Amino acid sequence: MPLIQVHLDRAVFTASQAEIGDAIHDAQVEVLGIPADDRFQIFLPHDAGELKFDPGYNGVDRRSLLVVRIVAVRMYDTQTKHHLFRAIADKLAPLGIRPEDLLVCLTENGAEDWYAGKL
Repeated sequence: MPLIQVHLDRAVFTASQAEIGDAIHDAQVEVLGIPADDRFQIFLPHDAGELKFDPGYNGVDRRSLLVVRIVAVRMYDTQTKHHLFRAIADKLAPLGIRPEDLLVCLTENGAEDWYAGKL
């Protein structure tokens, strides 16, 4: 049950939040094999000036910032994680979100750290 938080510019949220949510979820279903009904997303739109970033960090031409923070149970190898990152970037690109403007952070913990309505 990955938990997704998306930090993005308010204008991008207003224009595309449903499509962004679908793209991220579709990537998880495709790459991680999660059930289609395992969707938990929190969108956190920000006003101008609230998202701070270095436009050239890591040699990337960054023009804006969309952050996808994923918290998931520890079960995926490095190759699977990288495949997920690429799938998210690929699925967001048709929405006008450049891969260079995307930051994905995957944090893992144990199954014992979760409660989803029942034990």
